[in-house]
Amino acid sequence: MRMVGALLALYRQAAGYTQKSLGDRFVVGEQQIASIEQGRRPLKPDLAEQLDQLLDTKGALAAALEYMPEVDLVPLWAEEYLDREREAIAISWYESLLVPGVLQTEGYARAVFGGRVPVYDADEIEQLVAARIERREVLHRKAPPMISFVVWEAALRDRLGGDEVYFEQLRHLREYTDLPGLTLQILPLGRTTHAGLNGPFILLETPEHQRLAYTETQRGSQLIADPNEVAILNQKYAMLRTQALTTEDTRDLLDRLLGER
Repeated sequence: MRMVGALLALYRQAAGYTQKSLGDRFVVGEQQIASIEQGRRPLKPDLAEQLDQLLDTKGALAAALEYMPEVDLVPLWAEEYLDREREAIAISWYESLLVPGVLQTEGYARAVFGGRVPVYDADEIEQLVAARIERREVLHRKAPPMISFVVWEAALRDRLGGDEVYFEQLRHLREYTDLPGLTLQILPLGRTTHAGLNGPFILLETPEHQRLAYTETQRGSQLIADPNEVAILNQKYAMLRTQALTTEDTRDLLDRLLGER
C-alpha cells in the first residue's frame, strides 16, 4: 500500500493538486487522500481508475494496484469492512476467539500477529500492530458510534503474550467499560445454551442507516449486505446479549480476574 500511496503523491503533485483539492474533486476528502498516500488506507480499484484518468497517468495506479505484492494486501472484503468501521454509527461485535481488535493493547496485538502461521517478520508485525491500534480511533471520535461487545469468556482466559500482556489487556478492558456509548458483556463459560457457536461476527450501521454484517474464516472474510442474512445475525446477537453477563457483572468479573494476579 505504501508503494501505491507514494505513486499517488508523486502524480498528484506533478498535476498540481493538493491533497485537499484532489479529495474534493472525488468527494472523498483530504484525510482519505492523505491516508492513501501514507499507506494507511488502501486505494480501491474504481478510485484508482478515476485518478489515472484525471491525472493522465496512463493507467499506472490501476496497474500498480493490480500487481501489488500479495504480502502487502489485505483481503478486499476486509478492506471494505475497515472503511465501513471507520464511519459506522453503530457497531455490535461478538467475539469468541480473541479480544476484539479495537479493544486490543499493543502487547496483545503483537502476540496475536506473532502467532500467525506462516510467520510474519518483525517489520510486518510492527506495521500490523500500528494499524490495529489506529483502529481504536473509532471509539474516540468526536461523535463515537454506539458500540456493543459480547466476548466469550474463553477469549479472556488465554494468556497470549504472557502474564504481563494478559493483565495489561484486562486492565485496558476494565477501563474501556467506562467509555460513554460502549457496552461490554462477557458470555460466561459453563452455559447450557450458546447462540454464537458458528463463530464471531460484527454488525454495522452506516451513516445512511444501511445494516451490514462481517464474518471471517481461516482463509477469507465476507461483508454481508443481504437484509435476510443480516437479520439472522441480528437475532443471534440479541440472543447472545441475553445469555451474557450484564455490564455490571462483567465489570465484577474483570475485577476478579485482575485480582487473581
